[in-house]
Amino acid sequence: MEARARWRPHLLTPPPPPPPLLLLLPLLLLCGECSPVGGCNETRMLELLPWCGEAFANMMHKVEVWKRCNLSEFITYYESFTNCTESKAKVVGCYWPNHLAQGFVTDVHRRFFHNCTVDRPHWEDPPDEILIPLIVAPILLTLAMTGLVVWHSKRTDRLL
Repeated sequence: MEARARWRPHLLTPPPPPPPLLLLLPLLLLCGECSPVGGCNETRMLELLPWCGEAFANMMHKVEVWKRCNLSEFITYYESFTNCTESKAKVVGCYWPNHLAQGFVTDVHRRFFHNCTVDRPHWEDPPDEILIPLIVAPILLTLAMTGLVVWHSKRTDRLL
């Protein structure tokens, strides 16, 4: 006797196809800047940022010490460093810049650019022969104009 197969309709319908990759691609592109749901993982960020610092240090060793204050000598290295810190912050769901990244960048600045100072002019007061007339002239001009306005206002009262 033949065993009759029972008809099971749920086995005859194929499972729904997986979503095409082309439909997922725009979603991934749009959410490339999205943070993970868990928020900022500061501990993980502090573990990842030194990698950026080491890569920057390796690049900066190519620049002679006396050229380190000239931004045009290392601007591409600095841009790579900045992009690295930004990407590491976003990987762990943190905004960039943030206080941790800023502190790390400040430490890198102290390490590599501590000898770079901005030459600022040293301002001195002019000699008294020049300074006194520059102070007195506006005061006298203000008093003269005030007197002229008062004199003119009294004179118009008499004409009316």
